[in-house]
Amino acid sequence: MDLQLNGQIVLVTAASKGLGKATARQFAREGAKVAICARSELVEKAAAEIENETGTEVLAIRADLTKPEDVERVIETTVTRFGGLDILVTNTGGPPSGSFDDVDLTEWETSVNLILLSAVRLIKLALPYLRKSFTPAILTITSSSTKQPVQNLILSNSIRLSVIGLTKSLSRELGLDRIRVNSILPGWTYTERVEELIAARTARNGKSPAEEIANINSTVPLGRMGKPEEFANVAVFLCSPAASFINGVMLQVDGGLCQSVL
Repeated sequence: MDLQLNGQIVLVTAASKGLGKATARQFAREGAKVAICARSELVEKAAAEIENETGTEVLAIRADLTKPEDVERVIETTVTRFGGLDILVTNTGGPPSGSFDDVDLTEWETSVNLILLSAVRLIKLALPYLRKSFTPAILTITSSSTKQPVQNLILSNSIRLSVIGLTKSLSRELGLDRIRVNSILPGWTYTERVEELIAARTARNGKSPAEEIANINSTVPLGRMGKPEEFANVAVFLCSPAASFINGVMLQVDGGLCQSVL
């Protein structure tokens, strides 16, 4: 299937590793012009790796999405380099793990800024350019925890739900502008973030990493965690013109983990 992404201009945030990097790589494989951002120098390394593999130019921008001025710079730099914007993928790192008693108010405020307000700022600043695109799309990356809360992840369970509300509302508000707005709810996918969560579980429960991984795998009907490239394949399709009538969808990519009927 031709996803019709050749020459499309894409921005993927928090893409120096994990799901963001895998998604950026897959867009580049489809011939899109890709900009990625992240806080650390790993973003330059990720861009170089993807360029070397695909032969497609990848723009690396070092930025902190909790800072409004950095968000503005990310959008402006992308548009200046490539001449516009067709697809925005809002992604962030995950908030700290912990129960309600473990998390203080400062961590709540920081996590709201990171997860919700970064998406709001990115979308607001990107909209003037997306409205000029013939094939505009926005994809928010949230979590299966919005459907089925995960123990000891009170911040993610709570705040990511607000991104779902934003996504669903925008899919209606921006529909007349032909801007499709969807979200993916990844389940357990083996990334650096999941390695951190496994380490936290190991410390808390006194089990080995292998035991914790086996426990996670046992909760997934397919019997394993997902791979970043499996997530990326879905993300790129959902953003592409090949999915031109898919709007307002909250799509689980979790191996069947969430068993809710609705």
